[in-house]
Amino acid sequence: MKPFSRLLMAGVLGALALPAAAYDAKDVKTFTLKNGMQFLVLEDSAIPNANMYTFWKVGSRNERPGITGLSHFFEHMMFNGAKKYGPGQFDKVMEAAGGANNAYTTEDITVYTDWFPSSSLKTIFDLESDRIAHLAIDPKMVASEREVVASERRTGLENSSFETLNQPLLSVAFTAHPYSWPVIGYESDIKAWTQHDLESYHRTYYAPNNALVVIAGDVDFAKVKTLATQAFAAIPAQSPPPPVVTVEPKQSGERRLYVQKPSVTSPNLMVAYHVPATKDADTPALKLLATLLSEGRSARLKKSLVDEQKVATDVFAYLPNNLDPTLFYLYAVAAPGVTEPALEQALLAQIKDIRDHGISEADLTKARNLLLVSQYNELQTINGMANALGSYALYNGDYRKLFSMADDYAKVTPAQVQAVAAKYLTKANRTVGVLGSQEDKE
Repeated sequence: MKPFSRLLMAGVLGALALPAAAYDAKDVKTFTLKNGMQFLVLEDSAIPNANMYTFWKVGSRNERPGITGLSHFFEHMMFNGAKKYGPGQFDKVMEAAGGANNAYTTEDITVYTDWFPSSSLKTIFDLESDRIAHLAIDPKMVASEREVVASERRTGLENSSFETLNQPLLSVAFTAHPYSWPVIGYESDIKAWTQHDLESYHRTYYAPNNALVVIAGDVDFAKVKTLATQAFAAIPAQSPPPPVVTVEPKQSGERRLYVQKPSVTSPNLMVAYHVPATKDADTPALKLLATLLSEGRSARLKKSLVDEQKVATDVFAYLPNNLDPTLFYLYAVAAPGVTEPALEQALLAQIKDIRDHGISEADLTKARNLLLVSQYNELQTINGMANALGSYALYNGDYRKLFSMADDYAKVTPAQVQAVAAKYLTKANRTVGVLGSQEDKE
């Protein structure tokens, strides 16, 4: 999220209505093929381009010990050849058609993104249907990509203090739910995946009845439906994937961990609180709380810890989207010479102040404007709209809730923000992680 000017702040209430006027829920058209593959289509002829976001309902929460990391691994494998388009051909054919692509994996979903001239829609559908129906899980390619993923895991831990602390914190904060392991998986599991594991996983989770496709841009709904039927309808549905039934037990006491990393020059602090899934009624208030704490030049944590007390060089709050109950994060990097206890005390004092005394209407209004401007900025492109439509459909249970988000945030009161802070941001509900160097002593 980016801070905005005072001029924009002054006019933000009027400006916020613009995206809602540009699109409405009724502008999104839907259809479902007989094999269960779902489509959302948003027609927009502003530019002669389109995109296709394919949301697969599979992420690390669908894994188990022994096969962790498989969801992320298939993000790599899906670009390595199928029956009609062999190794390296997916990108070449797409680029020749004027397109580009990317992908990402989370705890809950794996998403493949294609951007292309609208005239290339049939080619894009042909490429996608080939790798869905006939992905080549060649042992030699598997071995190569296995090493790529293992290297990516090592590099990520080496280069990111956040990941170095976050991965072990997850295993402490979650004792039962599969959110306890990292999306990229454990090193030993990456080395141990079998051919059967790979083939079974692709067959189960890359079935058409486990996909949501969003097409946005200069397309015609009827043509999209016709081409989609030709490309995907013959791919057979599979039995629905097994549901994730494990519920994380209620945390009844503070948990703490310490992680050592030689390259760390000052302590990093992560405090994580258990909160509900994204679709919960408390989420709008929690998102506004996270924004109030860390977004904008006068954010509560930045103003107090960085500008005034000078105990931190960086601090932020973060609330991810998740299908199941998740974590509300606070993260801070100590200023030179500041100890971890001093940083933690200053951070938690700000949380206690909100729990005890609440927030002002002015602070809530500022947070609401920051959050809405940030989200509306993402909706100014067809790419942002496609990603948001699919995300709201899965995380919030209905894509139409995207178009009522301003109303949802407008209904939140200062008392509700204080209430969620008092309900969830408590000592018994938190896990505290510290990242320090090996030289740190008791």
